This record gives sequence, structure tokens and C-alpha cells, in this order.
Amino acid sequence: MSEIAVELGERSYPIIIAANALADLPLILEEGSVTKKFVLITDTRVSSLYGKKVLASLSDANFDVEYIEVAEGESSKQLSIYEYVVRKMITAGIDRSSAVLALGGGVVGDLAGFVAATYMRGIDFVQVPTTLLAQTDSSVGGKVGINLPEGKNLIGAFHQPKFVVIDPLVLKTLDRRELNAGFGEVVKYALIRDKELFALLDETEILSAQKLDFDLLEQIIARCCENKAEIVAQDEKEGGLRRILNFGHTPAHALEAATGYRYFRHGEAVIWGMRVMTYISVAEKLISKEKFKRIDKFMKRMPVPPVPKEISSVELLQYMKKDKKRISEKLPLILLSDIGATKIVTNLPEEKLRMAMDKVFNLERS
Repeated sequence: MSEIAVELGERSYPIIIAANALADLPLILEEGSVTKKFVLITDTRVSSLYGKKVLASLSDANFDVEYIEVAEGESSKQLSIYEYVVRKMITAGIDRSSAVLALGGGVVGDLAGFVAATYMRGIDFVQVPTTLLAQTDSSVGGKVGINLPEGKNLIGAFHQPKFVVIDPLVLKTLDRRELNAGFGEVVKYALIRDKELFALLDETEILSAQKLDFDLLEQIIARCCENKAEIVAQDEKEGGLRRILNFGHTPAHALEAATGYRYFRHGEAVIWGMRVMTYISVAEKLISKEKFKRIDKFMKRMPVPPVPKEISSVELLQYMKKDKKRISEKLPLILLSDIGATKIVTNLPEEKLRMAMDKVFNLERS
């Protein structure tokens, strides 16, 4: 078992990582003294695997739980689903003494967290992530939100959970594609901040192993959470250091939007986006060709769907111009200055960004 603190003064909270933590959830919630009344928000897939069991165990422990299920996938991060959830909570008599429990992957965590941030001007919530991507990244740090057709997470808030409960054993039910997508965020932490983690990933077979080593996986999850906790503690609302967590995400979000949020898993798009940023890093002579080759060889081992040929870099640039991270018409790009180190660039000409996407995504010029 690991317990990692996210140090934010009065809003500090623990990240609890332990095998079988899901079975111990009633005790953890009891000891956390959040409330006895919860709104459990999950999706259809997680509901059939874990949701009903969690509901039963909480009910047996005398928790009052309102159970809300949404469709699996990115389509649930939209205004109509947000309204559906909030209206169900109103009908159920949920008040400000209640709390939201997010049981699921990044979509459920983002949606449920945004509901908690805005319902009656904000109520408590607990993150119980069930995917590798959510366990290593999105459940920690308090960024919550929903999508618009114009772009990802354009409506959102910073709303920290009371605590995060991570059970690595739930990843046994994750399909291989979802696991691979989760490793996209793991590799992000290795490249931006943790060269020892990169070496570990590069030297082991965990990315391709048919049978997961859960002891090793728990170490990797803890390492990512430690990195994010340290970053969030220094920069909660992305005014400086926290921006490095967006490495690869600007082209990734554009890819997701251009394909209607139905083609790529988020982590898959991030892998493509990191390859673009690494290519620009060597083109701008921020990293050596040798380091680029090492990173690129590693990234090519990560299975991702190809970028559809009908997409153009011109179209992707249009989505990037709507990116919420733009400041005074400038788009901060996170580049690598080493394995485990970054540099933020705001003056890269659009043509260089477009050329990098054409090259990496193997797109035809249009």
C-alpha cells in the first residue's frame, strides 16, 4: 500500500494506492469522514463490472447512495449529460452535505468532478479511478470538465477531490487497447520529469507483456502520482510549472476533436502528440539526434491507430487555435530539452508545427 499526499494547505488530500482498495472502500470512506450520503456516478461498463458491487457494499455499511449511470465513452462529457445528472440529483434531494463518488475512467472522473464543482456552488467528491490513464493522471489534480463540439474540456473548473482511491487490481478487466492508451500518460511523466521511469519502461516488457506484473504496475502508478502531486502542489491552477503536463496534448486534443471523439482513445492521441513534440524538439536542436532516436524508437513500440488520411494539418491547426491554453493568441508548446526535462515555447511558427504534424502523422500536404 502507498499513500501519497497532495499538499494544498486546507485542500490537501491523500492518494491511496492498494490492491483490493475497492473492497475496502466503505472503511476508507468511513475513516475519511466525508459524509454518509453519496451520489455514485459511473458508466455502463464499469457498472456491470464494479458499480453494483460497490453500491451493495456501501449500502451494507449504511451509506445512503444515489446511483447514476451514464453511457461509456467521451460522448458522456457533454452538456446534455451534465444536465441529466444534475437533474437526477435534484430529484433525489441531494444537498450540500452530500458528496459525489466518481467510479470509472477519465470521462467519468471529469464529468462527475465537474458536477461536484458546480452543484449548489460546489460539493465534495471522491475519485475512484478504474483505468490506467485515470489512475496515473486524470484523477489527481482537480481538473474537471466537459467537452464542446469546438474543443475538449472548454467548460471546466479546478475542484480538488477529498481523496483518491486507486486499486491496481481493477486493471485486470481493462482491455489491452485501454491499457496501452493509459501507458501514453505514463510515458508523458517519464519524458517530462522522470528519466529513471523512462529507463524502467524502456528496459522492461511491461508495455507488451501478455500478463501484467501488478507489483511493478503499482510502483509505476505511484511514481506517476508522486510526480503529479509534486507539480500540483507547486502550481495548482496551471499558471506555470503545471503546464508541462500538457506535453503532447495540444495536437492530441486536435486529433480527438477532428475525429469526433470516437476514433482515438485519449492516451492514443497523446502518444501521437508526444511524437510531434519530440520531433519539433530535435528540429529546434533542443535535444540531440541520439536522444530523439531513442525516444522515437520507444514510442513506435506503443500500438496506436493510424491518423486517418482524410485529416489535414490545416484542419488540426484550426482546432489548436481554439485551444483553451492559448494566451494572447500565442499557444504554449511543451518541448523536450532532455529525457526528463522540458522547455515551454510560445513563438514557434505555425508552419513548423504543421510540417511536424505532416511528417509524424504521414499526412499529405493540402
